[in-house]
Amino acid sequence: MEETSFRVETELILGGFSCVGGVDEVGRGALAGPVTAAVTAFAPDIDDRLVREVTDSKLLTPKKREKLSNEIRNLAVVCSVGSCSAEEVDEYGIVLATRKAMLRAIADSIRQPDFLLVDALDLPEAKIPFQSIIKGDRKSRSIAAASIVAKVSRDMEMSNISSLYDGYGFERNKGYGTREHMIALSEKGPSPIHRRSFAPVSKAMKS
Repeated sequence: MEETSFRVETELILGGFSCVGGVDEVGRGALAGPVTAAVTAFAPDIDDRLVREVTDSKLLTPKKREKLSNEIRNLAVVCSVGSCSAEEVDEYGIVLATRKAMLRAIADSIRQPDFLLVDALDLPEAKIPFQSIIKGDRKSRSIAAASIVAKVSRDMEMSNISSLYDGYGFERNKGYGTREHMIALSEKGPSPIHRRSFAPVSKAMKS
């Protein structure tokens, strides 16, 4: 497993910043459901051993993600989630909707970071100094923590609403285009939480 670190965060703290937040999103490629983002930050003096297992959420099992998400929420000085609905994704486009989800996570935080490390996106709208890091969830521990919290939050939401839209397997595929999901989409058409601007969904609407 790739090990993340607080190297970038430490450099920024030594440079005079007091609260460095990591920002990441999940659900950009899903055909249904929200795009969800999270922001997390840890105290500069946190014991590194407590968060050594924090890495890119995609590299972790669901059980491990849930365990780490609970630990992150208990240890972080900043931990907040924001999202944009499928309807908003259709209205704004996925990139702008992703930024809006990130901004909502930041706005909802009890404490505002004074510097942001953002996974692969620029975020000038936050009006907070930031650095965009490609594959940041595999480099920055704060970004990786945000990826875990966002993933667990979104997965839980998709599982909870799956009973409202029976037959698509949302509790298993979380809105992504698995074979089961694509068959249901072609047979049943889209549900109210499908992203109609996404090609596989719009194609199903025409068939």
